[in-house]
Amino acid sequence: MTDAHAKSFTKPTSRRSLLKGLGAAAVGISLLGKKSPAWAKEEPKLNFYNWDTYIGETTLETFKEASGIDVNMSLFATNDELFAKLRAGNPGFDVIVPGSEFVERMIQANLLEPLDHAKIPNIKNIAPEFIKDAPFDPGRKFSMPYTWLVIGIGYRKSKVKETPDSWKWLFDSDVYKGKIAVMSDASELFRNCFKYLGQSLNSTSPELLKQAEEMLIKQKPNIKAFHEDNGQDLLLSGEVDVVMEYNGDIAQIMTEDEDINFVVPKEGAMRQQDTLAIPKGAPHPENALEFINHILDAKVGAEISTTIKYPSPNAAAVALMPASYRDNPVIFPPADIIAKCEYPNYLGPEFTRLLDEAMTRLRAA
Repeated sequence: MTDAHAKSFTKPTSRRSLLKGLGAAAVGISLLGKKSPAWAKEEPKLNFYNWDTYIGETTLETFKEASGIDVNMSLFATNDELFAKLRAGNPGFDVIVPGSEFVERMIQANLLEPLDHAKIPNIKNIAPEFIKDAPFDPGRKFSMPYTWLVIGIGYRKSKVKETPDSWKWLFDSDVYKGKIAVMSDASELFRNCFKYLGQSLNSTSPELLKQAEEMLIKQKPNIKAFHEDNGQDLLLSGEVDVVMEYNGDIAQIMTEDEDINFVVPKEGAMRQQDTLAIPKGAPHPENALEFINHILDAKVGAEISTTIKYPSPNAAAVALMPASYRDNPVIFPPADIIAKCEYPNYLGPEFTRLLDEAMTRLRAA
């Protein structure tokens, strides 16, 4: 995904952006409200740890009005940062937003509290497939779906001869030499290479990883940047013409520049969910359940989607959205393409180490 603000997010920049222009960076956001008798057993406070620009303009205010619970929201920049902070001991967070791969990793590390579904009645609003199809958290025992997303290729239409609908244009071609940006995260980069090479992104083959590494080292002279999830900014500014990025980030900038588009490569890609979870040691677990239920409300979910432009798993919220959102193939890519995409499994510490080592060698090449 920085400490947060209660100001309007009218111009989101990136789900994965780092701290930018946040005057309240050191102190977080505190939204003060009246104490609710319904939560007399817990102080009316909630500490929310979220990605930057990843909440609706009024989400926190409407929760305060409904519950009387004060929300303090802090922001993190990467799943690794989130995991490391909680692994060292929960410093006081009640609700967190881990990616699907890290949900599995946190479950294995015993860092998440099980969820009481009876206290989250708005789970009924979630499309059934997001409850059933969650290999990282069977039965959604520890997480609720917040958004889903897919990695693909953002591109400037006026700079490409044809739709760049293959990973080839980023990983294995000099056609866009000097105008290519790819992700710097080892898992996201190499495992999408696995898809291009015709294999599952959940492969743990050292030989496949070596093949991907050699391909990227050969391609490196053609790559302008290994970006820290600011790929949409590089595309918008014209620094690159094709970029590896999340669909929601590209959907955001498409509202600013009609020359920009997005495609999921025909080989398939990494698909993910961002989730709502309660970490072990949460000081306000009942408030956390109330907050998660609030987020899953249809109107609240629609307001969040309006702001962040990511695909929502909340069917009731999607039904309230205009056709420009529901029918947008960037936000909701075609089903036949999504069928080729995979959720990433946590591949264990050994293969994670091999991925990181390959990334280090690639950077040094």
